[in-house]
Amino acid sequence: MRESLIEVLFVCSLLFGESMRGASMTQSDVREYKAQAGSTGIFGRVIGSARHHHFVVDGPVQNGCPGEAITPAELFLSGVAACGVELVQVLAKSEAIPVKGIAVDIRGTIDRSRPPRKDVSLFNSVKLSFRMKGISEQQGRRLVDLFKGR
Repeated sequence: MRESLIEVLFVCSLLFGESMRGASMTQSDVREYKAQAGSTGIFGRVIGSARHHHFVVDGPVQNGCPGEAITPAELFLSGVAACGVELVQVLAKSEAIPVKGIAVDIRGTIDRSRPPRKDVSLFNSVKLSFRMKGISEQQGRRLVDLFKGR
């Protein structure tokens, strides 16, 4: 079990481009999040929870799962897109850029015939597209550049 946890931390650090080992962090830099997931009586259907929020997740039909609810890959991408919206809002506020609305579209591709790594499933590519209302193109580019630098 310990090795699995280390592998997950290593994969997360690869996905997000941060070193999760040996980094010195002050208490204000440290944020811990918790979520849970558990199987149900239906093969491939999972109940996920974070705080008091509960949601259904289905494995994809290609794995013999129901595929009716959001899939783990879609949930992951949705989380990344939500992070993009929230972080750009924070950056706009700190830069005094009066953005009126933000939307992020995200698309990820997994090509099982050309995996980036052989030992885990990873996206081959992830593309984000930002749309912002009420600001100039230059201001929008500034916010996206700040987002990419985080």
